[in-house]
Amino acid sequence: MTMGQVAGRLAGGFLRPIDVDALRKAVRDALPAVPLGELESIKSLPGMVRAAVGTLEKIWRADIDLSTSKHPRLTALAALETEVVQRLPPSMKTPRVLVDLALNRLIHAPAVLGPVEIHSHSEMPVCWRRLVLALANCVPVAWVAGPRSVPEWAIGKNIEIRQTPPSGTAPDVYSCATPQHEVLEAFRWMRSLLAEGKAKPEDIAIAAASPSDYDDYVSALSHEANIPIHFVQGVKAVATPEGQTAAALADVLVNGISQARVRRLLLRLDGTRCIEGLPRDWTRVLPAEAPLSNLDRWKQVFSSLEPAAWPGGIDKSSIVLDVLQILEKGPAGAQEAGEKLLPRMPLKLWQLALEDGPATALPVTLARLHIADDLEPASHPIWAPAISLSASPRPFVRLLALNAGRWPRRISEDRLIPDHVIPIENLEPLPVSEADRSDFATIIASAAEASISFSRRDVEGRLLGRSPLVGEFKETYLSYGRIPEHAASEPDRLTARLTEFRATPTARSGLATWRDWYMRQINAHDGLVRPKHPRLNKVFQQPMSATSLRMLLRDPIRFVWRYALGWRQPEEADEPFSVDPLTFGVLVHETLQIAVATLESNGGFGKANSDEVTKATEKAVRMTAARWETEQPVPPPIIWRNALQATLKVATAALSYRLDRLPNQKSWTEIPFGMADGRDRSQLPWDPSRSVEIPGTGVVIQGQIDRLDLSGDNHQARVIDYKTGRLSRDMADVVLKGGTELQRCLYAFAVRTLLGPKVKVEAALLYPRAADGEEALFPLNDVKAALDKLASAIACARGNIEKGLALPGIDGGDKFNDYAFALPANPSYLARKRPLADKQLGDAVKIWEAP
Repeated sequence: MTMGQVAGRLAGGFLRPIDVDALRKAVRDALPAVPLGELESIKSLPGMVRAAVGTLEKIWRADIDLSTSKHPRLTALAALETEVVQRLPPSMKTPRVLVDLALNRLIHAPAVLGPVEIHSHSEMPVCWRRLVLALANCVPVAWVAGPRSVPEWAIGKNIEIRQTPPSGTAPDVYSCATPQHEVLEAFRWMRSLLAEGKAKPEDIAIAAASPSDYDDYVSALSHEANIPIHFVQGVKAVATPEGQTAAALADVLVNGISQARVRRLLLRLDGTRCIEGLPRDWTRVLPAEAPLSNLDRWKQVFSSLEPAAWPGGIDKSSIVLDVLQILEKGPAGAQEAGEKLLPRMPLKLWQLALEDGPATALPVTLARLHIADDLEPASHPIWAPAISLSASPRPFVRLLALNAGRWPRRISEDRLIPDHVIPIENLEPLPVSEADRSDFATIIASAAEASISFSRRDVEGRLLGRSPLVGEFKETYLSYGRIPEHAASEPDRLTARLTEFRATPTARSGLATWRDWYMRQINAHDGLVRPKHPRLNKVFQQPMSATSLRMLLRDPIRFVWRYALGWRQPEEADEPFSVDPLTFGVLVHETLQIAVATLESNGGFGKANSDEVTKATEKAVRMTAARWETEQPVPPPIIWRNALQATLKVATAALSYRLDRLPNQKSWTEIPFGMADGRDRSQLPWDPSRSVEIPGTGVVIQGQIDRLDLSGDNHQARVIDYKTGRLSRDMADVVLKGGTELQRCLYAFAVRTLLGPKVKVEAALLYPRAADGEEALFPLNDVKAALDKLASAIACARGNIEKGLALPGIDGGDKFNDYAFALPANPSYLARKRPLADKQLGDAVKIWEAP
């Protein structure tokens, strides 16, 4: 029994000490009802329940009577204590009350208790000392200290002291690189004990004064090493399936509804009553890129779906919407959401987290929860706090984190009662630093074999000092890359056996790659591939866009990664915080398409006045915004509104720019060519699926022309490519701009191919954001000469790819290169390899210098 249970048994009447869960609930219920004076402003903050529980327990253990204090802080805490005690079950009593009641019934101690032995204690809280001393006068009391020290107040007080000499073990001290290295060495040590038969699993313990910083490392290595470890303090709740379910609900309530968060939550709730009848593959009906960040957007998507689109042909949107109705309430509906959505075990965790703080702090309070694991401590090694191990020592121990400030930990004031109100030595007669020293001495004195370790640096690379408890023990320096006597796990074993590791395919490939990157010649790890590779041949059988051709000309290796291997940049899963230039350009172009289509249907774009252009553009912006908000992520409202205003400004400027009107002009925007899926567009001047091949290259192109003006007799055409970026100073001299400016040339060629050789084609770039007084229109003077130069460069680049020369190009070092992660991180790589690659690419590099 604990001392609280001893006092309760002697006090009689089914009395018992206060349970921590009941105390936490009572404090949470009492806080709103009690004015706390200068603590009033913080009583609703996360952690206040935990702080108040800890303070009350310290006060009760120290046997301090708050009712006699006149200090405002203590008066407020006395009122809280009174309110909390009233809310506890009648059978639960504070330590002082239990002791007083027990002392009144000491006459019954011989019959109720009999002889008393105190085990696994080196000290006793002040609140129980009166009872221990009184019992010593009524029944035999023995203090079984073992190798521990005995407190002075218990000596010479009719208490039999039973001590044994310490084991005399001198611990081995190890200096490790980092906390993670400490845990790795501890597992190597444990593996050696088990492999050599020196110890059974139940004889082994690993401990730290404050193990929470090491929990993740121990848990991960336990699974990797296949050695189950019992966590005495419990495992993190969020590391369990039940905790992940509660965390998924907290994520939705605190951070808001989104498709990704709702998907995750409903996946965790699969099979529960709240979504009974919802098919597992129901998410296929949702647009993949739509964030669906509020209930209205979910309703809009579901309303546009036919029942046949759902799995099984039955509309189940009502089930999802019922859940969303609950989730939309946010943190204010946390209690309701937990009760209606969560199964039993996640609900218990949810309620504990709500008791520990407000709903807005659920991600924090859930992360602090620990639950018992399913391992039996009597048959497994344990990972424990030092205080737990000192109470029940094991013969083989490994103590971690013997660093300054970590063991012993620094003395700190109570969170609610500072030192100037109640001195620390009165509130905590055995402060944490002294308790840590005592635990260390007890563990070492009780162990048959002990080793301790400390880290030279923390996880962020800062130097750490070693604990004064290490003393003058001689330390052994352990390198992180050393070869251990016993490996902790399979990866550790392979790392230790270098010869065996070198024989693995992974090691051979990695080493060959590293060496090849530093060789001063082009090799397979720089982009040499098999000539006429089927993947490469397949690429050139597909239509290409201006974007893919630019990549082919300026960075062949990225072209292969993107189009032959299919590597793609991950899509934005959540709402972005800004609108990047590429996204802004797409937004403007979609707005222009809708605006021009509207004007053409109302009398013709060429005849529209400025007011009609403005109205059509405003309508187009609204329509584009509505579609984007439904189908893909958009930034926060204020940023999104600014982006739409900028879109309106740029689109209006683009459509208001006055060009000479062609005879009987008709205009189109975003007009497709070379695309089979463009046939849904009606009244186009050509068949959009018709093939367009660049002469002499074997390359078929496709794309969407920003704007096409065509005369009524189809003899004059004007191609406009809108540029939403900033105007460069030398645009008047630009033709191909080193292979980066291809649209004008390609689009002009496509128009001539599709409309026939008799059509006269003008091609120009238009910069709507050009400042007043700056030239905004830049026509291409000689389309044929530009196309001939471009065709020659494309043919040469294709030839290189087909020969297997997929090498880094001039754009390899571009800061906007999405594939930079696939290149060596060393910045000298491109400086070393590019000259060699340029030589191999031959005439294909000439385009980079073209104006």
